[in-house]
Amino acid sequence: QLQLVESGGGLVQPGGSLRISCAVSGFSLENYAIGWFRQAPGKEREGVSSISSSGTSTDYADSVKGRFTISRNDAENTVYLQMNSLKPEDTATYYCAARGMGRGSIWSTIADYEYVYWGQGTQVTVSS
Repeated sequence: QLQLVESGGGLVQPGGSLRISCAVSGFSLENYAIGWFRQAPGKEREGVSSISSSGTSTDYADSVKGRFTISRNDAENTVYLQMNSLKPEDTATYYCAARGMGRGSIWSTIADYEYVYWGQGTQVTVSS
């Protein structure tokens, strides 16, 4: 059964850092593009970052460029989102999602409608 599980969320002060993880099971990560998305209370879900199955293509929302970095470790079946210089407006539930594109694909997008499989989310709160 294909499954994505996010972890690593928590409470962090403004300006701080956090790394969240997306562990996948039931499929081989090397064949999948992964996206990170977030949704704050009362707001629509927005794309944050994505990485192709090849790992060579990445995309970022303008609001997180220069602060967030996505990476993947196919051997560990895990995708990471390193978040630095966090701001209160980064507070949200963060979700990872997957779409099968085959090994070596450069396809990457932060459009949420393109993704098929979703995790349950991890809460990130940025507050002093």
